[in-house]
Amino acid sequence: MTVAVELIVNQLKKVLSEEQVSTNETMRQLHGRDESHHAMSLPDIVVFPRSTADVSAILKIAHAERVPVVPFGVGSSLKENAIPIANGISIDFSEMNAILEIRPDDLLVKVQPGVTRAQLNKELKKHGLQFTVDPGADATLGGMAATNASGTTAVRYGVMRDQVRDLEVVLADGSVIHTGNLAAKSSSGYHLNGLFVGSEGTLGCFTELTLQVYGIPEFVTAGRAVFATVGDAVSAVTALLQAGISIGRVELVDEASIKQANIYNETSYDEKPTLFLEFHGNEAGMHADIEFAKDIFEDFGCLSVEFEQDNAARNKLWETRHSLAYAYIHAYPGKKLMSTDVCVPISMLAESVLYAREQLEEVGLAGGIVGHVGDGNFHALLMLDPKDAEEQAKADRFNEHIVQYALLRGGTCTGEHGVGIGKMKYQSTEHGTSLLVMKSIKAALDPHNIMNPGKIFNM
Repeated sequence: MTVAVELIVNQLKKVLSEEQVSTNETMRQLHGRDESHHAMSLPDIVVFPRSTADVSAILKIAHAERVPVVPFGVGSSLKENAIPIANGISIDFSEMNAILEIRPDDLLVKVQPGVTRAQLNKELKKHGLQFTVDPGADATLGGMAATNASGTTAVRYGVMRDQVRDLEVVLADGSVIHTGNLAAKSSSGYHLNGLFVGSEGTLGCFTELTLQVYGIPEFVTAGRAVFATVGDAVSAVTALLQAGISIGRVELVDEASIKQANIYNETSYDEKPTLFLEFHGNEAGMHADIEFAKDIFEDFGCLSVEFEQDNAARNKLWETRHSLAYAYIHAYPGKKLMSTDVCVPISMLAESVLYAREQLEEVGLAGGIVGHVGDGNFHALLMLDPKDAEEQAKADRFNEHIVQYALLRGGTCTGEHGVGIGKMKYQSTEHGTSLLVMKSIKAALDPHNIMNPGKIFNM
């Protein structure tokens, strides 16, 4: 431990208990990586706050001593958002995991940032409610807000930004603010919720979140629609959305990914491009929507459609979709997963997915195309050896091509994973002179650049 680090540790131990401050090597390693293929970078210190007052005290010390600070949830990020590349302090929110208030009549819940999605839904189910944002991983709600997480249900319920009514935020200097209120809408002042959600810990630390929740649908049915080509499947989704059918989820899984899913999950799905579907609503309306969807799929050469109303079969379907990343990792031991993430206008979706498939075949890396195609967001799952310079160069080239393709068509370089480090280079192209506005906001709120420095853009 250097003299400078020891000085900060001693200051932290004056405002926190001994067990809330760690410089243990193993603990630092746990907070120096995420689920991505990017290199580890260790924090000097890991702290475990238990209250907003603790977070405020930590940031006051960091601000005074110019020490970098990175908020940390469970490390499920795919874009090195929480890797402390400038070292410093990692703030682990696992001990701030209380569900503070459930307001069933207002369809609102107030939570601490360390609460996970599964933890919240287990409690909400007692009230006939659900929190809908489903990124696949059992991420913390603070981390999901920090990256504006999305997932399989976004096509119906929206992304994380759409669910946030209010945030309690501790700013870089330790001061505490609220960004919203309990009202469903407001025309008062700047939209601070929208500013802080997706800021990846670069503007402050979230210590409380007030979120919108929804009633559990009366009737849910899930199924699979199999197509001859990826293009047919994606075009069918576009037609489905244009028809106004109330669909809860619609996910694309390409042929290569279905094959890996069958091996990993011991399923026997047809190894062809497939849409995983889920409809929410009342039973009478549901049957009409399903029949309408079948008619639409038939127009695009659908090979087969099967629906499941049994809970076990439905859960197996979505377990298969959510475990795709692990299916690839299991199939290629010794390699790392790189997950790309772009989002395009719905009208550009089919051609963008086809372009990504062509580029993937051209670089010759193992992988597949999956995505939340109902909102134009798709991913390529690539397996590579990060130590192999040639494979890394191929993966980077592939990512460059699909990002530039998306940006030229009015899309974005990231639909839900966030910018982190890897997509910083696209910020100027995507945002133009608006990037200067973002940098001025960052400079005003964090003048010493201690909050997750080196992420989203360089100051």
